[in-house]
Amino acid sequence: MLRHLAARGFWSLSRWKLATEPKPDRPTVLIGAPHTSNWDFVLMLAISWRLGLELHWLGKQSLFTGWRGPIMRALGGIPVDRANPGRVVDDAVRRVRSGETFGLVITPDGTRGAHTHWKSGFYRIARETGMPVTLGFVDRTTRTTGLGPTFELTGDVAEDMGRIRAFYADKAGHSPERRVEPRLREEGGAD
Repeated sequence: MLRHLAARGFWSLSRWKLATEPKPDRPTVLIGAPHTSNWDFVLMLAISWRLGLELHWLGKQSLFTGWRGPIMRALGGIPVDRANPGRVVDDAVRRVRSGETFGLVITPDGTRGAHTHWKSGFYRIARETGMPVTLGFVDRTTRTTGLGPTFELTGDVAEDMGRIRAFYADKAGHSPERRVEPRLREEGGAD
C-alpha cells in the first residue's frame, strides 16, 4: 500500500510519463534499457510500484555491503558474485518453480558506458529458465518510461536481438551519449 501511494505521488509530480503495456502475468526477465543513468533505478521502482509488479534486480556485490545491504535487498536487489554467476540462474529457476510472479530486472548494456555490446546474461537466464523477456525502457526524448512487449525468445540470437533492436531503436535513455546499441557478441556480424 505504501509503495503504491509513493508511486502515485511520484507520477503525479514527475515530468516523466508512464507509457506501458500491462504487467506480465508470469515470471519474466525484464530488460532495463537504455541504462545510462542511476536515475533509471528510481524510474524502475516507480514503474513496478505503480503496476504492483514484484521486481528483483541484479546488482554488483559491493552495493550490498554495510548499511546499504538491507535497503538494497528490501528494494528487491540480488547481489551478483561475479566469481559465481551461475547462482543467479539457479535462484531464478527456484523462484519460477515456486510459482512466484516477478520480474527479474537486468541491465544488459552494462555499467552505463565504454561498452560496444550488451552482456548476454539476460538471454542465457531467459533461455535456461523458460522465462519470457519484457522490454522495459527509458526515453528521454519523449520523457516516457514503462514496459514494452513481453515475448518468448526463439533461440535464434540474431532474430531475437533484431526484434529487441527494433524496439529500442528510438529510445535514447536518460544520458543518450552513453547508450549502447542492443547487440550481443554471440551474434557475430549479424545486423
